[in-house]
Amino acid sequence: MTKNLAVIPARGGSKRIPRKNIRDMCGKPLISYTIAAACQSGLFSHVIVSTDSKEIADIASSWGAEVPFIRRTELADDFTPVSCVTLDALERLDPDGSEYDCVAQLMPNCPLRDSSDVRSSYTDFIVCQGPSKISVTKYHWLNPWWAMKGDEKNQLSFIFNEESKKRSQDLSELVCPTGAIWWIKPESLKRERTFYCRGFLGWEIPWIHAVDIDTEDDWEIAEILMKVQNTE
Repeated sequence: MTKNLAVIPARGGSKRIPRKNIRDMCGKPLISYTIAAACQSGLFSHVIVSTDSKEIADIASSWGAEVPFIRRTELADDFTPVSCVTLDALERLDPDGSEYDCVAQLMPNCPLRDSSDVRSSYTDFIVCQGPSKISVTKYHWLNPWWAMKGDEKNQLSFIFNEESKKRSQDLSELVCPTGAIWWIKPESLKRERTFYCRGFLGWEIPWIHAVDIDTEDDWEIAEILMKVQNTE
């Protein structure tokens, strides 16, 4: 029988949106939506939350996740890659590498991804047989090929100079990573210490399920979409 591990990284020190992971969204703490998506997918032997906060740990436990340890302080700063947090959880729970077949990292700031997305991404991961697979989404109304950067005088220059001269229909389509659902083989994570390992693949998730909350504007968009979703 296949055994998978879900890791939900949720530190307590969010700067741009204080207490983001447990802030109320449509009547529930934000993290509860990710816990539900993982648990309801039926794919995981264990759904754990890695946090440095007892408050987050208590709330996560009340919504059905396991919190078998409190994350070390050095893994809860503003600089540690989140993949290292997931690796830490894997090494704590499965030090000899015999327990789990696959590991999923699900970020709590992606509340619109649901259990069917988790199952679909897993099926794609297994079929494609890559070492890791990350969720990506299209840019839609913004064209990334026309991105500009400004200097201290607000003078603008194109980042992709050659592509900026082409018509939009002549440009290849680009996708953007979103933290909704990332899969990896345990041996790949232990060896590479990142999901961006050699040969990593992408799985496209619809934009409406891909919203990644980092700012108050993101929060407002996610809340509007959540309300629409709840009325359908």
